[in-house]
Amino acid sequence: MVTVHVGGCSSFVKDAQYKQYVDKALEAFDELKGEEGAGNDFLGWKHLPSSVLCPAAAGVGRGFPVPAIPEGTLEACEAVRDDWKAKGVDLVVVIGIGGSYLGARCAVEALSRNFAGLRKDKSAPDVVFAGNNLSEEYVADLLDLCAERNTACVVISKSGTTTEPAVAFRLVKEFIEKNYKDAAERIIAITDAKKGALKTLATQEGYKTFVVPDNVGGRFSVLTPVGLLPIVLAGIDARAMLEGALEMEKALSERSESNPAVQYAAMRNLLYAELGKKVEVMVTYNPKLQYLGEWWKQLYGESEGKDGKGIFPASVNNTADLHSMGQFIQEGERILFETVINVKNATRSVVIGSDAQNLDQLNYLAGQHVEHCDAMAQLGTKLAHIDGGVPQLEVTVDKVDAFNLGGLFYFFEFACGVSAYLLGVNPFNQPGVEAYKKNMFALLGKPGYEELAARLKTRI
Repeated sequence: MVTVHVGGCSSFVKDAQYKQYVDKALEAFDELKGEEGAGNDFLGWKHLPSSVLCPAAAGVGRGFPVPAIPEGTLEACEAVRDDWKAKGVDLVVVIGIGGSYLGARCAVEALSRNFAGLRKDKSAPDVVFAGNNLSEEYVADLLDLCAERNTACVVISKSGTTTEPAVAFRLVKEFIEKNYKDAAERIIAITDAKKGALKTLATQEGYKTFVVPDNVGGRFSVLTPVGLLPIVLAGIDARAMLEGALEMEKALSERSESNPAVQYAAMRNLLYAELGKKVEVMVTYNPKLQYLGEWWKQLYGESEGKDGKGIFPASVNNTADLHSMGQFIQEGERILFETVINVKNATRSVVIGSDAQNLDQLNYLAGQHVEHCDAMAQLGTKLAHIDGGVPQLEVTVDKVDAFNLGGLFYFFEFACGVSAYLLGVNPFNQPGVEAYKKNMFALLGKPGYEELAARLKTRI
């Protein structure tokens, strides 16, 4: 169960202020729960955990069929895993950008063993990601890796024409077709159910497909095939992840001042509106959670950053970033607050030994777990930052495993909906994303953008 602690903000806000924002958050909760707010056509994510694990018990959304994804989807993901294992596939290239890869990458990074790509005792293929940049060196190195391995590909795109993943897929597809007689069996497309370039290609070539639900936006799609298939292929227990999300779905459905999503939304909006805290820094103390910060930044940045409003989401991974960003957080401009992901228990155990010479002066730590040192670093940082004028929220989970990560995914998604409605924006659109695309198309010479290209060339 995810819990939220706001005590690290108590010296900065008054109880009456917090109560006022809790009341506002409860109104926003009602708007999300009642499915009458802006963007309500994209609420299919709300019941994904229950619809996948227990479809008969899932609640029916506002006019939407439940489940949002077909029954048996998880089993279909596992069937792909088993088929590719039989083919000896040891490298899976997942192609997508934004919400089409960040959730899956977060899960793979968090739930795989450290240094997984270098280990000899692999029980699952290495999963790598492409289509999230336009670096020629990155793509060239990826193709070199594909040539050394037994390769398959998952391409994720609703349209099939988004530039970054489309470029990567054209190149990886060409490689697979040149090197494998069963090329069509080594490519899975996750795309629109009926239309789009990728759907058309998949039908023509006979690729197995999974559907991106129409009522689930990309940044909320980690518990659809968009996230589930790469997660399953990486050897992660997707069922445990869904069970954690299901527990959170049930917990957050209750209208209560103690609802952690309400508490989180209330406090972050209070700090933003009343104290001028324009930047929220997600802080993790486990390097495996670095991509939780990347996933969270997209979720909140795209959901809230519009209409001239929104908290800017940033992230750090301590203790490493205490030696880089720590100085600014401690003594820089007082525009930020922190949300710390507090993990109560480690999943491995390493004890610091004693040394006869004690040249490093660490014998005072002999017999202590490394995790104890990390916990004291976290506590010491909390106290120092609060003293330095930085409010601190804590989101606590028991440990980093599939169950708890599923709970975190659902918690932040639900809290995002509440927070954005409290802020007064539509959480489920992203109109500003198109501006750079139009300019890029024009500058690349895409047909139909000639007039814009001419205007842009006068500016450069």
